[in-house]
Amino acid sequence: MKLGFSFLSIVLWSLITIIPAHSEEITMAIDSNQEAHQSEENHAPKKFNPGEFIFDHIGDAHDWHIVTIGQKHISVPLPIILFSRTRGQLFTFWSSKFHHGHDTYKGFKLVTEGDLKGKIVEVDENSRIIDKPLPLDFSMTKNVVGILFSISLLLIIFIGIANKYKANPHSAPTGIQSLMETLILFVRDDIAKPSIGNKYYLKFTPFLLTIFFFIFLNNLLGLIPIFPAGANITGNIAVTLVLAFVTLLTILFNANKNFWKHIVNPPGVPMFLKLPIPIMPVVEAASWIIKPAVLMIRLFANILAGHMIALVLFGLIFIFGTVNIYYGYGISIISIMLTVFMTLLELLVAFIQAFVFTMLSALFLGMATEEHH
Repeated sequence: MKLGFSFLSIVLWSLITIIPAHSEEITMAIDSNQEAHQSEENHAPKKFNPGEFIFDHIGDAHDWHIVTIGQKHISVPLPIILFSRTRGQLFTFWSSKFHHGHDTYKGFKLVTEGDLKGKIVEVDENSRIIDKPLPLDFSMTKNVVGILFSISLLLIIFIGIANKYKANPHSAPTGIQSLMETLILFVRDDIAKPSIGNKYYLKFTPFLLTIFFFIFLNNLLGLIPIFPAGANITGNIAVTLVLAFVTLLTILFNANKNFWKHIVNPPGVPMFLKLPIPIMPVVEAASWIIKPAVLMIRLFANILAGHMIALVLFGLIFIFGTVNIYYGYGISIISIMLTVFMTLLELLVAFIQAFVFTMLSALFLGMATEEHH
């Protein structure tokens, strides 16, 4: 398992230092405190916006909203880490200093509307956005904290299981050890061994186990709407991008000479497709970039779609409720029943998507390490 967790560390480090600040394009949460404030000023309630409601829950954020009680919003502040390119300084503070986008702090502001919504920008003394490059944002967002939590759970579970095996190597597994042993043997015997072959399957089993349990656990945690679970991690394309990229690097660094020979000089292909313009080598090389890209999109799209369907069903309650309060009560029964059904279906999808990602990764590794016949 040590090799597998080393790959997971690479994923985590990439997400913390590079991805969250620059590739997260999903709309950030809109603070309901601000909506209430604007409502009082305009003397008219703001209409329910289903788009904002959905993207508020599936998007990343600089704080972790827990619950709203009346006009009071309870959330967990997260650390903000910014490097100002205009001032050449590093700034660290808690996201609570922004007061959900109402205030500025140390010359920074969290934008809650417009094209820069969800971004942290620099402002002048009059709170006007400075027309210069945005600060480099290395903040610990909700998704990053969710990844840290899931990795902590994985470490606690598997270190505990490993210690049990060391203490009693010949005893029957008990408790969660029994469940984990079943899944571990499933990945090893039904995924790694048939796809990679007897010669190399043990080499890649730790990596495949790490990928499988990381995706499976985060899929399950995404279905639990209670802190510290509930973050949309595997439904975030930045996360699936890093997972697919690590898989591609694993394939390329472990590929044998036969793999590269088939790319540079594909057998059975007419020579005019290889020379003078290397059409087929380009096609073969592109196919190995497309393969992990498909892994990335499949996992992201399926998990995100499941979250969005559940939120749409909840949104129907508010949409019908704005027309007539009794319509809202009536549709709520149907919405809750359908949401329960979708949640049960998502439990199955959580396993299937982890299985598919791991299975295809194993197949690609098997193709890269296949011996010449």
